Amino acid sequence: MRLDKYLKVSRLVKRRTVANELCDAKHVEVNGKIARASLEIKEGDVIEIRMGSNLIKARVLSVREFATKDDAALMYELIG
Repeated sequence: MRLDKYLKVSRLVKRRTVANELCDAKHVEVNGKIARASLEIKEGDVIEIRMGSNLIKARVLSVREFATKDDAALMYELIG
C-alpha cells in the first residue's frame, strides 16, 4: 500500500492530500529515510511524521485497504 494511503486509512493523518503534502515537504521518514508518498509500506516499517513541533513515531502492525474507526488504531503502535 502507498504511504499516503496508509497514513489516511490508519488515521495518522486526517486527509490523503495532507499526507501527500507532508511527504512532498520531506516531513515523513520511513525506517530512518525521507519517504515519498508513493513508497510501498509493509508490516514492521517505522514511520516518523513531523508536524510543527510534534513528532509522531509509529510501527506498522498491519496493512489493510479499508479500516473502521476502531480497527484503524490496531494498524499501528505508537513508539515513545
